[in-house]
Amino acid sequence: MNSAPRYLLLLAATAAISFQTPVSETWTFDRLTSIGGHPATILGHPHVIETPQGKAIQFNGVDDAIFLDVHPLAGAETFTWEVVFRPDGDGPAAQRFFHMQEKDPKTGEDTMSRLLLETRVTPAGWYLDAFALSGAESKALVDPKLLHTVDAWHHAAMVYDGKELRSYVDGKLEGSAPLHLTPHGAGHTSVGVRINRKDYFKGAIRIARISRKALPPSEFIKW
Repeated sequence: MNSAPRYLLLLAATAAISFQTPVSETWTFDRLTSIGGHPATILGHPHVIETPQGKAIQFNGVDDAIFLDVHPLAGAETFTWEVVFRPDGDGPAAQRFFHMQEKDPKTGEDTMSRLLLETRVTPAGWYLDAFALSGAESKALVDPKLLHTVDAWHHAAMVYDGKELRSYVDGKLEGSAPLHLTPHGAGHTSVGVRINRKDYFKGAIRIARISRKALPPSEFIKW
């Protein structure tokens, strides 16, 4: 009588270990068929380019995007989200170039909970807008005075340690604020545009790393 419950418990435990989410994922933007091992759905005509540091994917700022049926930070209580990218100077003023979105498990529709890395391009340069929302808690880290060169490669990061949200550009802290984020549920990701296909990105993305722990700048990816 006790063998069935024990068997089911062992089966569940084995399944949990087998499908355990990795502590970190590195996504290399060197092909269009998949990103980080996740099958990609392509919108428009993004294309692979060669750079001195390796391959990257170029987006045109009009209708190019990549969609992935995965939210790599679902369930994460802490995280570090990094990306190495090149924003072009002649792109749209507001660009949502990397978006992770939670879905309602019952309806399959998007909830309001989301994570976004965005750029704002001005004649004098670009600045970062890092946005996080979960339930009723949200924060946008943005400072228009912190400008960076366009048409050049940069590293951006969003870090959450369970109590505070922080944003970095090229390893330097740009914003921080206290925040309590309930872990997101499963969902999907868009690259090169917002999930709802607005605010396209013009530029290139070479690599991203998504870690389920808060990292100090000294442990950011070497780019």
